[in-house]
Amino acid sequence: MNTLFFKIVLVFYLAGTFSYLLYLFKQRPRISKAATIILTSGFVFHTISLILRYLEAGYTPITNLYEAPSFLAWAIVGVYLFIQFKYRITSLGSFISPVASILTLVSSAFSKEIVPLSPILRSFWLPIHVILAFLGDAIFALAFCAGVMYLIQEHQIKSKKIGSFYHRLPSLKLLDDINHYSLTIGFLLLTMAMVTGSIWARHAWGSFWSWDAKQVWSLLTWVFYAALLHGRINIGWRGRVAAVFAILGFLAVMFSFLGVNTLLSGLHTYDR
Repeated sequence: MNTLFFKIVLVFYLAGTFSYLLYLFKQRPRISKAATIILTSGFVFHTISLILRYLEAGYTPITNLYEAPSFLAWAIVGVYLFIQFKYRITSLGSFISPVASILTLVSSAFSKEIVPLSPILRSFWLPIHVILAFLGDAIFALAFCAGVMYLIQEHQIKSKKIGSFYHRLPSLKLLDDINHYSLTIGFLLLTMAMVTGSIWARHAWGSFWSWDAKQVWSLLTWVFYAALLHGRINIGWRGRVAAVFAILGFLAVMFSFLGVNTLLSGLHTYDR
């Protein structure tokens, strides 16, 4: 049943992406409402799909290359909907929904079979560690999209050819604020994920650190975001610089998330 709901989710996310992109160019209130309803419906079905998979598998469904991108897409959409309902930044959905749709498509390319959980993953720390990590990644995705929107909006202003598209995106200040708050919260969640991951590693493998490929790339990502946050707070990095680094940071997150698991081997490699 969970795979049936997942197929429904994919349809809703793709339809939501189309609707949000259409809204970005048409700016019709009806399209905005329709896009929000479609994406919210997809999120509801996605939640049901994850719950059903949990009930069928008997463990947290984030342990392979089908489940992990799906869960990240769910977290990204959830974070966006919270922002949307709180601040009414509909145009942000035009950038968030494609990211969620791509991750869902990636997820659909892998085996959906439920396999018994390996003994090493049967830990109290598994759901805590991965949920913190994925929520942090979802918020970094928000910073990534705000960064892309910032660069587009800045280009509109500097080109001195301000057209209707300029009025369809939030102000530079609002986008920079979203970037700053997302980095702060995302970094906190990433730090907590690394701490809980180290505790889990101590119980599972006998040491807090093993130079596993995933651990190394996660540490590099953490250092990158720590430097970016330091630059924002103490050096005064704002605007374009912060936007570019937020984009690069999320690309690093995606490599750590998918690249490490598909191109490298190690203790954290997902089952296919």
